[in-house]
Amino acid sequence: MAHAKSKTAVRQLAIGFDADDTLWHNENLFASMHARFGALLARYHDAATVERELLATELRNIEPYGYGVKSFTLSAIETAIHLSSGKISAAEIQQLIDLGHGMLGHPVELLEGAADTLASLATAGDFRLLVITKGDLRDQESKLARSGLAGRFDHVEIVAEKNAPIYAALLRRHDIAPENFLMVGNSLKSDILPVLALGGAGAHVPYHLLWLHERTAETPADDGRFHELKTLRDLPAVICSWAAKRRQIR
Repeated sequence: MAHAKSKTAVRQLAIGFDADDTLWHNENLFASMHARFGALLARYHDAATVERELLATELRNIEPYGYGVKSFTLSAIETAIHLSSGKISAAEIQQLIDLGHGMLGHPVELLEGAADTLASLATAGDFRLLVITKGDLRDQESKLARSGLAGRFDHVEIVAEKNAPIYAALLRRHDIAPENFLMVGNSLKSDILPVLALGGAGAHVPYHLLWLHERTAETPADDGRFHELKTLRDLPAVICSWAAKRRQIR
């Protein structure tokens, strides 16, 4: 799914932004849900077993359900039925559904520096700005709309997965050469490494929580295309330096 705000020059440099845990808080909601789920199932299994089984169910369900709150809620219900040998009550399942609804309606809380950074980049006018996020279409669209940031972006891409082929197809669709693209995100696995593999650049802004599925032992090569940031406030300086080098080459 893609939205476009305007047509721009095809040779313009482009910056892609992940959304969850890059522009706004997200994983903290899942961490809270995990804690409440563990408490609900405490009389059936220990916390480690509950976490292990829930993760296994989530990973198994990525193919049919995708990512996001809805997929997580369905996986939590499935895990609860399995671990309780079907003894989980309808009222307890309703609690899980209510928790999922609460996550979907939770206020969008921007990360420090997100609004200011995007404002400065949008004002500069030198870059195409894109959101590239995976997850449930309606949920991601809703969060972006409620964030107040939607107007800063030229394009919005909500994809089923984030890997090198997906990024390659996306860049072709928007006439962006990989070497003229820099991706910003909190996940090395989903946001940075696939783009580096295509010849692009990446700016990693770690979040204090990271889903196990997003963890990787692979490290980016030290070839000048990878940048490790402490906060988004460090991003404009990195982009300025990267853009200057790209324009010299071009």
